[in-house]
Amino acid sequence: MSARSPVWHPFHQHGLEEDIPLVTHAEGAVLHTADGRRVIDAISSWWVTTHGHNHPAIMAAVREQTEKLDQLIFAGWTHEPAETLARALVEIMPDGLDHVFYSDSGSTAVEVALKMALGYWHNRGEARHRILVLEHSYHGDTIGAMSVGARGVFNRPYAPLLFDVGTVPFPAADPQPSLDALEAACAAGDVAAFIVEPLLLGAGGMLAYPPRVLAEMRAICARHGVLFIADEVMTGWGRTGTLLACEQAGVTPDILCLAKGLTGGSMPLAVTMATAPIFEAHYSTDRSKLFFHSSSFTANPIACAAAVANVRIWQEEPVLERVAVLSDTLGAVLAKLARRPDVTNPRQCGTMIAFDVAVGDDAGYLAEIGPQMRAHFFAHDVLIRPLGNTVYTMPPYCISQADTDRVAEVMASAIESCGTR
Repeated sequence: MSARSPVWHPFHQHGLEEDIPLVTHAEGAVLHTADGRRVIDAISSWWVTTHGHNHPAIMAAVREQTEKLDQLIFAGWTHEPAETLARALVEIMPDGLDHVFYSDSGSTAVEVALKMALGYWHNRGEARHRILVLEHSYHGDTIGAMSVGARGVFNRPYAPLLFDVGTVPFPAADPQPSLDALEAACAAGDVAAFIVEPLLLGAGGMLAYPPRVLAEMRAICARHGVLFIADEVMTGWGRTGTLLACEQAGVTPDILCLAKGLTGGSMPLAVTMATAPIFEAHYSTDRSKLFFHSSSFTANPIACAAAVANVRIWQEEPVLERVAVLSDTLGAVLAKLARRPDVTNPRQCGTMIAFDVAVGDDAGYLAEIGPQMRAHFFAHDVLIRPLGNTVYTMPPYCISQADTDRVAEVMASAIESCGTR
């Protein structure tokens, strides 16, 4: 866009005066801009688009719902899309997650989870208030979500607002120190909950760890009565190769956060699912024990209708087969890129592949190579936003082989153009 816009964009430094493309329409894994460019959406528009942009079934559900009910207060009122969606989620998610609380985004889903955990212990009359987190995690940009995320460039200006947490080291090649640290922290007796991104840490650098570690972390929490919160906002809906990442570890959390792919990426909506004990701790004739959280657009009927259509796609179409094929295809791409001497730490988790470009001491989220590579991708009609010197792709499941090949080509040329040997 050439004329100065009044829009203030997220995670964008306007002072660099980079071009901001105007997208007019999209389909599948492709975005179309006002100046006629065809851009491959190789990161699913920030990890939300699963089946593809403007999926016909989801768009039809949205259109139909707009003619029925656009918005409704959800405090003590309800509507059919919310009821249908809640029942469908209870059916397809792990057994025991029997209660569904609606909100608007991944950040708010995490806020709800934290408040549920603290409310659970408060209503039971037990002094557990400490939250444990995993090193390098990212859980959102609201105050509670930032508090349980890694401290650093994302939240440094807002540090006075953040509450203290206990941090468990990321489980690297030898996960035992991490497990020992979690065991020791849980044994202290004051821990309310442990929140994790299962198997894959997103904005913290696309860091992966194995299912057996996730299973052991869950077991440690269970031994000490610590609530286990799974933030599957990014990892859910097939990204790691299964509907939920927790499935690969045989884990059922006490509280589960879902957003992004909940509507197939079409509309903002989130849910926080909880087990019966969490709900029952708030269930009372005492109104002071109710769950004090809401927003104006909680369980918006149009967004819920989109999510119902998404669940039906999962129930009626071979989505996991598409996920498996894409995972294999991306694995081959990664294997080829990993042979380069300037590529380090190649990793894959389902439909996400990532690697680091060797840059010496200039690594991390603010590495200079990040904007350089982003500009290279944009110039070659590929939407990828590197996390500093970490390059990744996480495309919609419908991406064509030709577009996948093009993404691989541009990744290689970005390293050639911007990297160091």
